[in-house]
Amino acid sequence: MGESDILNLVREDREMMEILRLVRDLHLPDCWVGAGFVRNKVWDHLQGVSTPRNDIDVIYFNPEDTSLESEDRYWQKLQDKRPELAWSVKNQARMHIYNNEAPYLNSTDSVSHWVESATCVAVTLKENASLALMAPHGIDDLVNMVVRPSPGFNRSLDIYRDRVRRKKWQEIWPNLKIIEPE
Repeated sequence: MGESDILNLVREDREMMEILRLVRDLHLPDCWVGAGFVRNKVWDHLQGVSTPRNDIDVIYFNPEDTSLESEDRYWQKLQDKRPELAWSVKNQARMHIYNNEAPYLNSTDSVSHWVESATCVAVTLKENASLALMAPHGIDDLVNMVVRPSPGFNRSLDIYRDRVRRKKWQEIWPNLKIIEPE
């Protein structure tokens, strides 16, 4: 499975495409939908299961306005359109503060610091209706169903371990290989 296969999975999913259109219509800079939105779709396909869409992580990068009020305003716009979905909207230009790291350069740089390499993936729908995939650490771990800390994750490994325990991914996708870091 390659990047074009992942984009085809998204393209063929009517709900995912509707979500991407709603997000695109916000006209946010450097905007993507990532993490479980893409990861779960790929793992579902590889395992032959269908899991509910439990969260939709919308990220964008706007260093000119890092207010929580702006994030809330964009969240509300999405919530008004599809209130049954679990939206999350975060400006990655401020997330370095939350993560106690140096400022991120853009959304891709921010995603490269997410916890698991298989989660460091996002998709966007461009104005010309084409899809683009972002995977700063590549897609090998994603398509091989490997869970490990991403190379850009520099915080406590307890955060990784807690996420793996809390998410219970192997109960949903039993073929996952979870790497326990030393």
